[in-house]
Amino acid sequence: MTSFDAAFTGGWIRRFAASVRATEPELTALDQRAGDGDFGVNLTTGLTTALRMLDEAAADGEPEDASAPLLTTATAFLDSVGGTSGPLFGLLFQRLACAVRDAGPGLTTSGLAAGTREGLAVIQRVGEARAGDKTLVDALAPAARALGACPPDAPPDTALVRAAGGAWEGVRSTARLRARRGRASYLGDRVSGVPDPGAVGIGLFYASADGGVRALAPFLEGREQPSR
Repeated sequence: MTSFDAAFTGGWIRRFAASVRATEPELTALDQRAGDGDFGVNLTTGLTTALRMLDEAAADGEPEDASAPLLTTATAFLDSVGGTSGPLFGLLFQRLACAVRDAGPGLTTSGLAAGTREGLAVIQRVGEARAGDKTLVDALAPAARALGACPPDAPPDTALVRAAGGAWEGVRSTARLRARRGRASYLGDRVSGVPDPGAVGIGLFYASADGGVRALAPFLEGREQPSR
């Protein structure tokens, strides 16, 4: 079974942070149309804290367990990010870390699938959102299905490309949905055609496993695939 080490998961988190920094103006613009306008800032805050904690941990030696960078990121989001989406992302990272750890010291497709599935379940339980509500669930659910459809012994990088593809399809679907949760649910037709920012954050996370994202428009318009 192919597995990746802590250097991969740590690099994944660093690429995710770079992707969020590069696209923060677009994220903020989306959230100003469909939310409170602070989503890009909240993601940046959580990831900046996570990078600082990863750097501090690296000073004492790189971790051997691939789950460690994911758990550090979970702690950063749960302890330092307010709003609605920040803690939900923290719960996703926490469940990913636990499932990856339980599957072995390395990152495997079976651990990724279990963690994403469990992260989706806890987010739905806490946030009470369902598929079709125009939330991050609409991107996370297809990512979980894509990972669950992969053979457990498939290389994790291949599985993550499929997860990113599912997530971006879900992101684009939210532009056609009527919001039933959060501030967007009070804005009616004003958010018609606007992808959900939380779902975009999920797309960025899984796409960043394969490489950095420099602009959202190619993905939102379906002109670029996650695998490059």
